[in-house]
Amino acid sequence: MSEAGGRGCGSPIPQRARWSLVAATAAFCLVSATSVWTAGAEPMSREEKQKLGNQVLEMFDHAYGNYMEHAYPADELMPLTCRGRVRGQEPSRGDVDDALGKFSLTLIDSLDTLVVLNKTKEFEDAVRKVLRDVNLDNDVVVSVFETNIRVLGGLLGGHSLAIMLKEKGEYMQWYNDELLQMAKQLGYKLLPAFNTTSGLPYPRINLKFGIRKPEARTGTETDTCTACAGTLILEFAALSRFTGATIFEEYARKALDFLWEKRQRSSNLVGVTINIHTGDWVRKDSGVGAGIDSYYEYLLKAYVLLGDDSFLERFNTHYDAIMRYISQPPLLLDVHIHKPMLNARTWMDALLAFFPGLQVLKGDIRPAIETHEMLYQVIKKHNFLPEAFTTDFRVHWAQHPLRPEFAESTYFLYKATGDPYYLEVGKTLIENLNKYARVPCGFAAMKDVRTGSHEDRMDSFFLAEMFKYLYLLFADKEDIIFDIEDYIFTTEAHLLPLWLSTTNQSISKKNTTSEYTELDDSNFDWTCPNTQILFPNDPLYAQSIREPLKNVVDKSCPRGIIRVREESFRSGAKPPLRARDFMATNPEHLEILKKMGAASSIDAEDGLRFMQEMIELSSQQQKEQQLPPRAVQIVSHPFFGRVVLTAGPAQFGLDLSKHKETRGFVASSKPYNGCSELTNPEAVMGKIALIQRGQCMFAEKARNIQNAGAIGGIVIDDNEGSSSDTAPLFQMAGDGKDTDDIKIPMLFLFSKEGSIILDAIREYEEVEVLLSDKAKDRDPEMENEEQPSSENDSQNQSGEQISSSSQEVDLVDQESSEENSLNSHPESLSLANMDNAASISPSEQTSNPTENHETTNLNGECTDLDNQLQEQSETEEDSNPNVSWGKKVQPIDSILADWNEDIEAFEMMEKDEL
Repeated sequence: MSEAGGRGCGSPIPQRARWSLVAATAAFCLVSATSVWTAGAEPMSREEKQKLGNQVLEMFDHAYGNYMEHAYPADELMPLTCRGRVRGQEPSRGDVDDALGKFSLTLIDSLDTLVVLNKTKEFEDAVRKVLRDVNLDNDVVVSVFETNIRVLGGLLGGHSLAIMLKEKGEYMQWYNDELLQMAKQLGYKLLPAFNTTSGLPYPRINLKFGIRKPEARTGTETDTCTACAGTLILEFAALSRFTGATIFEEYARKALDFLWEKRQRSSNLVGVTINIHTGDWVRKDSGVGAGIDSYYEYLLKAYVLLGDDSFLERFNTHYDAIMRYISQPPLLLDVHIHKPMLNARTWMDALLAFFPGLQVLKGDIRPAIETHEMLYQVIKKHNFLPEAFTTDFRVHWAQHPLRPEFAESTYFLYKATGDPYYLEVGKTLIENLNKYARVPCGFAAMKDVRTGSHEDRMDSFFLAEMFKYLYLLFADKEDIIFDIEDYIFTTEAHLLPLWLSTTNQSISKKNTTSEYTELDDSNFDWTCPNTQILFPNDPLYAQSIREPLKNVVDKSCPRGIIRVREESFRSGAKPPLRARDFMATNPEHLEILKKMGAASSIDAEDGLRFMQEMIELSSQQQKEQQLPPRAVQIVSHPFFGRVVLTAGPAQFGLDLSKHKETRGFVASSKPYNGCSELTNPEAVMGKIALIQRGQCMFAEKARNIQNAGAIGGIVIDDNEGSSSDTAPLFQMAGDGKDTDDIKIPMLFLFSKEGSIILDAIREYEEVEVLLSDKAKDRDPEMENEEQPSSENDSQNQSGEQISSSSQEVDLVDQESSEENSLNSHPESLSLANMDNAASISPSEQTSNPTENHETTNLNGECTDLDNQLQEQSETEEDSNPNVSWGKKVQPIDSILADWNEDIEAFEMMEKDEL
């Protein structure tokens, strides 16, 4: 502990007693802060807080009850088709399925949530089911990381609260550490993964056969992510402290030690992916989001739980580097570990939303408020936090799997400040979940936040974390049957008791931390800050930080944020060439290109950044040639707009992005292929016609149903089993002729999505849908028909109906669409593309400070000087129509050849899956 560590909340703690109190001290800092921060926003009444808390309880019952009714003992619930997701029985989703081990994942992950929500009887029943039904000896390959945080953490969290309840004397009197014994069994099953020379675990393991055996089907991997190897210490150390078996904590410490030794020494940053045998960094970009996030979290929390100074020192060293290089308030942008002044991306992923909460635990409140507010503004724009979004807050990856990280940070900021503003933020989260994600059989992940379409997915972490943080946000101390401050949250929000810090301390606490760079001493002063330092006698402090960010998403001039060398610009040096300004016909630009990477380290940095911008420009250009997805929303009973299918657009017919949506009942055309005059015009008159793909052009189908009086058309793929999960977004082209005569909207659904509508017709006959560019709010009158008291009846009825379908809803995967775009054009940086890119000004890029391409006048109006420059560049291009590209290609190609390694690295970053 640093010298400042003991003075934050009062007197220094004596060395001998310090370890048992260190985590409680951090918790006390947060709790004591709430009493000094009640101004700056209108306080929420206790009645409204109780109402919102009860709403969270009802939402949890809806999710948990449907899992138990329709999915258990499967690992997860598929909320659109009201059935369980069983590994091997559903189409593979790749790495996502590595969390599933046929061990009733959602039930185990929800155990301690039941206690936090005061559902002690349900908790006791759930524990009995786990002990009776769960088998940990399945022949299935699982993620070591996911199994540790969800299953091992879930069992330990359940055990922690089971012994607490037993001590209280009312519940769990029969309990005799059975969950702990299961946790120990699972711990030993995970240990073979650590059989590497480095001590870093293999990313996957077979629960029955371990590693490397022929029947194990794993053990050949060479790489793992930093978070995967560095997010084990809390669970493994707790298992050792609970059982006295030191081997678990020893293995987890060894992995952390190795990662620390392999940090980049000049920047003190770590990469995303590392070779588990050699220790070489495979992905050399660094941030606080996907792939690294919980490594930093566990360094600080390991210090809190275990009381080992070295963990705090390592965290502070990394944190100093994060604030030096990655933090660009309010943004957190990935950089290169070897060149930390150079951004590796111009977009952020949703997992970094946990970081403000971690900053609260550290006590660095100001940047936590800033980043949290920026994220909240993104949520207000898109209803949810997209999986990835650009620096100008546009969607980069459109999915949202109901991640809880933002709710986590909201809870911790409220605990630290007591500011009722964060209660209003939590209220917004509740409203959005109920309005956009709630379906009859649970809550469905968002496949595309732009259209509001759903994915047949409800991950276990939604119950383990989201409802826990939301309930605690609105709960008063007396609403919880135990003292939450006696526990620390794991990354999966499982609860481990702080008294473990003084139990079975047989692990040597040798300080392996060394070779620090010189740090800002103030960085260490925030270990446990005094509330008077956090809030300097100004009740409007947090509000003053948030206020400049209120309009950062919608009403300010869009801008990408790229780090630049401001010092050189101030001294009069010429700013570096930006990709969006590049013109291949400009001799000066060509000369600058030749110098990049050759003259100096600064030129090399410029060249690397230029290539990154070119890749992103090319990718953006390809994306802009694609029409955005559309939505088919089922609005009739019993769906009421809750089921939204992502549809492919047509390049002809009514443009739904420019005109009002089309609403109507659906009817199948005859002939079903729609390739000739319809024989049932009376059936499709005034309705939306369903047509099968094939045998003629899409435009011909559209004309035939339009002539029969249809008000719209949905083309369903004739390739049985096709799904947008395995295919990119499909858009229907015209027939090469003038299609202005087609006035109705046309949308395309893959087979699996189309089967949802067909099954609904077979069940209910009358099915009404809405065709639009984005899912609309549900019909209030229809919503009112659903009385809360009959919620279970309606969901049971709907559940029986939907579960009869053998098809799952798979919607458009924006991420794979972007990957396909990149993969189909691996050599997209030809000079022709560069020239085309010169007329594009993507939001990912920004001008340097002296260029002043974007200004805001005193009235808040945006003046986009980039458009003027773009027009000038286009004029210059038009004045040189006879440019010979062949004469320019050769010297540039030789320059690009020197950058192949960097290009591959950037493409790898772009294709990275969260």
